[in-house]
Amino acid sequence: MNGLSPSVLAAGQLIVYLVLLLALAWPLGGYIARVFDGRIRFGAALEARIYRLCGIDPAQEMGWKRYALAVLLFNALGFAAVFALQLLQGALPFNPEGFGAMTWDSALNTAVSFVTNTNWQGYSGESTMSYLTQMLALAVQNFFSAATGLAVVMALIRGLARHSAQTIGNFWVDLGRGTAYVLLPVSFVVALLLAGGGVIQNLDGYKTVPLVEPVTFSQPKVDAAGQPVLGADGKPAMEEATTREQRLPMGPVASQEAIKMAGTNGGGFFNANSAHPYENPTPFTNLVEMLAIFLIPAALCFSFGQMVGDRRQGWTVLATMTLLFVIAVVAVTAAESQTPGYLTAQGATAVGNLEGKEVRFGINATSLFVAITTGASCGAVNAMHDSLTPLGGLVPMLLMQLGEVVFGGVGTGLYSMLVFAILAVFLAGLMVGRTPEYLGKKIESWEMKMISVAILITPFLVLAGTAAAVMTEAGRAGILNPGAHGFSEVLYALVSAANNNGSAFAGLSANTPFWNLLTAVAMAFGRFGVILPVLAVAGSLAAKKRIREGAGTLPTHGTLFVVLLGATVLIVGALTYLPSLALGPIAEHLILFPAH
Repeated sequence: MNGLSPSVLAAGQLIVYLVLLLALAWPLGGYIARVFDGRIRFGAALEARIYRLCGIDPAQEMGWKRYALAVLLFNALGFAAVFALQLLQGALPFNPEGFGAMTWDSALNTAVSFVTNTNWQGYSGESTMSYLTQMLALAVQNFFSAATGLAVVMALIRGLARHSAQTIGNFWVDLGRGTAYVLLPVSFVVALLLAGGGVIQNLDGYKTVPLVEPVTFSQPKVDAAGQPVLGADGKPAMEEATTREQRLPMGPVASQEAIKMAGTNGGGFFNANSAHPYENPTPFTNLVEMLAIFLIPAALCFSFGQMVGDRRQGWTVLATMTLLFVIAVVAVTAAESQTPGYLTAQGATAVGNLEGKEVRFGINATSLFVAITTGASCGAVNAMHDSLTPLGGLVPMLLMQLGEVVFGGVGTGLYSMLVFAILAVFLAGLMVGRTPEYLGKKIESWEMKMISVAILITPFLVLAGTAAAVMTEAGRAGILNPGAHGFSEVLYALVSAANNNGSAFAGLSANTPFWNLLTAVAMAFGRFGVILPVLAVAGSLAAKKRIREGAGTLPTHGTLFVVLLGATVLIVGALTYLPSLALGPIAEHLILFPAH
């Protein structure tokens, strides 16, 4: 191993990862298809009792409007429950540290975040959330937000597979099956692997342990009332402090970590997320977490091909995702393998950019994780993205800006990619002067209007939100770094929120009323502003008659369509965001790596 170059090791790591992912996703995809077709119901008796208790008729399917209303109603109830639990946690059990209520704006932001599968966190979990809030509010919503994405993609697949139909399924049935038959079993297996690999799982109180040697550090000086003392320059005065002990947080981490990854949620139990040794202690757990992120999104490609009756369609979508993913991994690994001049000027001797990375993972495993978590709508991090090189930081930002279609989130990745597939056949139809068709369905003006809304809503939220943040005093107050990097922090935050990723550059102080409300709006409209037009397209396509493919019909499988689909994704993303990227990471790269 020592004789192999870093690039060979990185290539080998990527190949092993993709082989393992394919080997696991293929059978899981067939299983998911059978679950949503109703052929797998090992808990049918319990399922029927729950439906009766809730007054649900599982045999009664819904049109797209009723399906969409059910989605909105269920998620509104989830928001209310998560919001209330955060405000009441101080009076509730399983709170060994006695944490009080969160501020209203932070509670609102967190409730929207976990309902929308974003899991953006403006707080430190280990110093803010009780065990009950972590388990009953956040972990439960991790399941339900992922199950919502599963339900929506199944509705769209039925819209493509059915013809002359007025319904696209029953949301409550889809939600239950996705939770009970897919997310729970997968998360259970992942939790066992993580716990076996060293991730903690307990309900113990926090532990105070002595340090091997005292640590001296600087901290803001406060008066007797606990208020910060300001110096002559108006900034907080600092004082030296020494500690001889450390407070170690405990908690039910492995169970929450499992659905955090398998549901592409991303919200960490600890502030350091998957860089924390209690969440991700070894290279083995790191591999398990990376596989868990892409597992269901990759499997859904096989489910799609099976459910529409043409497995080639699933392989085509999977090939496009894989191609874009490989390009992203190569790009971020290459960028992070460069040693920035400002590090060598300070005496750094290591090859590559190790700033902000855990040495137990190194550059290659970290770069792979970066591409995975932002290609999916996960947002978990095993390194600090704020410390990536400018081009290394551009890659995850661009992966989110593309709509997180590179495998993407549970359900959201596939339905977002299918939106681009419909756009691709429409553009091809314009070029050859034929009515575009996808899987035997004509794509007409109504579908394209809805597709346009689904594609344009997130760029509008990102660019308008970024403009609002840099133009207002409250927005600029959160920026830690000046210049291009500070702009990148703002742009990354809005991209992450609107695309329901949840990762951050971490240099932005976002736990303020302005940022909590701004990102909450971006998260809510970024989620449901895409789901509603996708369901509208599903309903419209389900009602259409299937037409026979003719000699002039564009094949939507094979190499040609992979290239067309990949180019459509890249062109739309590049044209939309290139000016903002030029002001942020591209400008910063030219400053730090000037041409000679």
